[in-house]
Order: sequence, then structure tokens, then C-alpha cells
Amino acid sequence: MKIRTFTCSKLSFSLSVVCVALLSFAPLTARAQEAQPIPTNTSAISLTLKRAIELALQNSKDIQIAKLHASLANRSALITKAQFMPNLYAGSGAGYTFGIPETPGGRAPALFNVTYTEEVFNEPLRGLGKEQQEQAKSQKILLEDARNSVIVRTASTYLELVMVRHSLELLRKEQDSADKILAVTQQREKENVELPVAVTKDQLTKARVVQRVLQLEGRQDELEVVLRGQTGLAENTQIEITPEDLPGIAEQEGANLVAMALQDNVALRVAESDVRAKEFRLTGEKRGYYPTLQLVSVYSLLAKFNNYDQFFKTFERNNFNAGVQVQVPIFSAQIRANIALAQVNLDVAKAALASKKTEVSAGVRVKTRRLRERDAAKEVARLELQLAQQNLTVLQSQFAEGRINLREVEKARLEENDRWMAYLDANFQRQQAQLDLLQTAGQLDKVWQ
Repeated sequence: MKIRTFTCSKLSFSLSVVCVALLSFAPLTARAQEAQPIPTNTSAISLTLKRAIELALQNSKDIQIAKLHASLANRSALITKAQFMPNLYAGSGAGYTFGIPETPGGRAPALFNVTYTEEVFNEPLRGLGKEQQEQAKSQKILLEDARNSVIVRTASTYLELVMVRHSLELLRKEQDSADKILAVTQQREKENVELPVAVTKDQLTKARVVQRVLQLEGRQDELEVVLRGQTGLAENTQIEITPEDLPGIAEQEGANLVAMALQDNVALRVAESDVRAKEFRLTGEKRGYYPTLQLVSVYSLLAKFNNYDQFFKTFERNNFNAGVQVQVPIFSAQIRANIALAQVNLDVAKAALASKKTEVSAGVRVKTRRLRERDAAKEVARLELQLAQQNLTVLQSQFAEGRINLREVEKARLEENDRWMAYLDANFQRQQAQLDLLQTAGQLDKVWQ
């Protein structure tokens, strides 16, 4: 009997070819709009891993929230940038004046006024604006992280559901074998060939199989609910899935893998963006000793009832002023304090970046070793399954020749089923380790684009 296994090549631990293999599931971002609408009023739907991730990326609440945060950061940066653009204000008011006509702000009271302002040269404000723009870019990076998390959750749920359903098929067959073994043992007990303890052992074996079936059925329901929620399917939709793997073979040097992670890891890119933002802010604060220049113009429509003719020789109803306002800091404790604060913030960001680089480098190496361990465990499980199948084949041949009884054959079949489920679990653990490594190395989102 041949080993019934998923279609997998002999595994190695190359991230580059893993990514190429994952490309078979198709780029999702560019084709998201071409995806078929979600069938919400059908009783059943057939999902591939590719299609499940497409639906999850379209319907994920986490991605929608991340997009809103990115938009919020962009809008916040525009507030500071707007001060370097033309700003025109119009206003009106009325008030009683006694004595020299002026408003609480020191300006002449007017029936109507128009004010124009525009920052031309203000380096601290410009540094703040660049810092906010860089923070907006980091929010876009965090949007990629949200996509990665959705892909990992959806793929993990899908692959575990495949494993659970296959295990349930095996356990139901195992339940049939346990029934046959118990029947034979009970018959032999009646013939006084077996002791009652043998019957109890076989009953315990059957009870354990039933218990495992119930546990897996519960887990199957949980996974189906999670997968429906992630993909946006209706609650009553029956999901049909196909066994899929994440194949990946060939060699990849560990140093190259670490280099890819140091370039593409999301957390590391966010830390680098934070350092750039703090550098922009520090540069702007250091230039706070430079003069500031602002364009200003004011038009006012005045009224005689504010007693202008009593305090001024002539009264001009329409007044217009335009000019440049320049301020040169001579001594400012505020500027020195701002520079010191910006310097400390930059030092903190650089320290966090160095720590994150060390963490990512170590994480890639650990997860690479873990993937190799999972590959080795899968190979052990495959060989154990092969051995159990070969043993079952031998016992079936002996049974056909009348050399052993049915109970021995069914016990061998139980052993084969156990080895099958161990193999399925080992394969799933390898898939999990593979997804984890791809996410840490910053390659997961790229292979789905």
C-alpha cells in the first residue's frame, strides 16, 4: 500500500523559494477588485486558500481600522503644512468703545475685515511638519502589518481546518476498527479465550476514540465560525475546503535571510521611520535661532460711530495694510529647551532601533531553526506512517492466509490511523512555523501582492 500523503516535496528551509511557491496562491492586492462577490445566500461554498485570503483582505475590520489611522495621520500632517500656504479669513463684529477705539486684541474695531497670513520661513514649524509627515508614512507601514496579520490568521485557520477535517475522517474509520476489535474480544470472552480485562481495554480504546471525535468536531465548529468571520461569509454558509500545503524547497543562507529581514521587517521599518521623524524635529528646533518670516495683510471697513473722528485728524473708511513680519530671536530659553527635548527623543528612537535590529536578527535565526525542527519532525512522522502502513500490509496478507485473526489487522489499522494524525499534526506545525518565519522576515505581504 502506498502512503497517502499530501503533495509535498522534500522540504528545506529556503525563504526565497518558499516565497516563489507561495506566489501560486496569486497576488491579492492588485486583483482584489477583480475578485468575485461573496456568495452570502448560498448554502455551500468551495474555498481555496487563495480565495479565503482574498476575501479576508477585502473584509477585514483590522485593515479598515489601519487605513483610518493612516488617513488620520495624513490629515494631521496637513494641518501644520497648511500654515505655509495662503490663509484668508473674513470677519465682522460690532462693539461700543469709550476712549481710543480698539478691540481687546489691540486692533481697530471694524464693521468688516479680511486677513491674509502665510508662513514663509519658520524652521521649527517646518521641522514639526516633516516629523508629522514621516509619522504618516509609518502608519502606512503599520497598514502592511495589519495585512500580514490577516493573512497569517486566515491561512492558519484554513490549514488547521483542513487538518481537523482529515483527522475526523481518520477517527471515524478508527471508530469502526475499534468496534470490530471490541466485537471480536467480546466473542472470545464468551468462548473463555479472553479475560474480562481485555474487553475493558478495548472498551476504553473505543471510548477514547469517541472522545477525540467529539473534541475535533467542537474544534471544527470553532474554526468554521472564525473562518466565516474572517472572510465575511454568512453564518449558515457551509464551507468546503481542499487540502493545500505551503511548499517551499531549495537552499538559502541564513545571513541572506537575516539581511532580508533587516530590510523588510515591519517593526524595524517603523522604528527607522521614527528615527527619521525625530531627526527632522531636531533639525527644525536647532534652526529655531534663525529669523522667522510671515506674510501678513489686513483690510478693514471702519465706522464713525466708534469715535475715530475724535481721536484722529482724518477718518478713512477703507483701510488696507500689507507687509512682512520678521522676528529675530535674541535670547530664548524656550528654544534651548525644545532642542534638548528633541535630542533626547532622537536618542531614545535610535536606542529602540538598535534594540529592534538585534531582536529581529535573533528572531529570524530562532524561527529558521524552528522550521528545520518542524521539517525534521514531519519527516519522522512520515516514516512512522510509512512503517505503520507497511506493517498493516503484511498483517493483511497474513490474515488472508488465515495465519492471524481480524483483531490483529484492526489493531494495525488503528496504529496506522494514529500515525496518520501524527503526520497531519506535524505537517500543520511546519506550516505554522513557515508562516511565522515569512512574517518575521517581512516577506509575507510581498508574496501575496
